[in-house]
Amino acid sequence: MFTGIIQNTGVITATSRDAEGGLTLTVQQNDLAPTLIIGESVAVNGVCLTVVAKDTATFQFQVGPETLRKTTFATARPGELVNLERALRVGDPIGGHFVCGHVDAVGEIEQKIPQGDWHTFWFRCPDELDPLLVTKGSIAVDGISLTLVDVEPGRFSIMIIPHTLSHTTLGVKSVGAKVNLETDLLARHVQKLLATHRHVSPSASS
Repeated sequence: MFTGIIQNTGVITATSRDAEGGLTLTVQQNDLAPTLIIGESVAVNGVCLTVVAKDTATFQFQVGPETLRKTTFATARPGELVNLERALRVGDPIGGHFVCGHVDAVGEIEQKIPQGDWHTFWFRCPDELDPLLVTKGSIAVDGISLTLVDVEPGRFSIMIIPHTLSHTTLGVKSVGAKVNLETDLLARHVQKLLATHRHVSPSASS
């Protein structure tokens, strides 16, 4: 479990495909690497991954075929900046919202509208996410906990503060860039409960 408050940004230094269709991902972050423990979870651009190897400056993750199909890691390249957040520990402050690290879909930056130091970003998203998005609700974009401003069919907007621009990948991503999207956990549970309720017959519920 994570909160969507990015703690560091790192750089992908290597990607290596394996025979089973997976990927070994190597990330460099000099401050974070010495403190990590093999087996712990880290959100990398919003994807929950397990540290499988490390040295004093870099750490590695194994990314499975299903994760590659559902996230931007399918096209990851050395030199790319990634957002990093360690898993939530008991007693840690929850500054964002509950983020699982299980990506729902890949979206795309459609517009970046500067307003002084602030920016409004518009993102395209698959239509199936529409029921899970609500104005003033939460969404994780590349692991960043953000508040939805406007929600329209197939897209949504977010106001990005200067701190987020300077401390996350959104500051360097351009229009057309792909991003990982995770909708709010509570919204997904409510959708599931409502769908289940609609399919329960009167006889079964009596």
